[in-house]
Amino acid sequence: QVQLVESGGGLVQTGGSLRLSCSASGSIFSFNEMGWYRQAPGMRELVADITSDGATNYADSVKGRFTISRDNAKNMVFLQMNSLKPEDTAVYYCNARVHRPSKIVSDYWGQGTQVTVSS
Repeated sequence: QVQLVESGGGLVQTGGSLRLSCSASGSIFSFNEMGWYRQAPGMRELVADITSDGATNYADSVKGRFTISRDNAKNMVFLQMNSLKPEDTAVYYCNARVHRPSKIVSDYWGQGTQVTVSS
């Protein structure tokens, strides 16, 4: 069984910073991609993800402000969030993806951590 646990969320003022952490544990020895999604009413959007080789992808709305990184040895992924805006307010979910030899993709999710940016 794989479990993902997020931490680092909280309440900050506009322009502040937070660093989210996600720890993965269980039987999986490695993940092809790890990333962060955020949940807004009616939608869940990709914020950023990173491959095991370090290639990154960001939503346009966070480029230049957020930085994703990972520690492969520890199966952890981080999201450094700077210059936070009220529109960044959401529940942030950690995601880890495994590509099976059969090409079946398995996604694992954390329970989420709340990020609130006050105006």
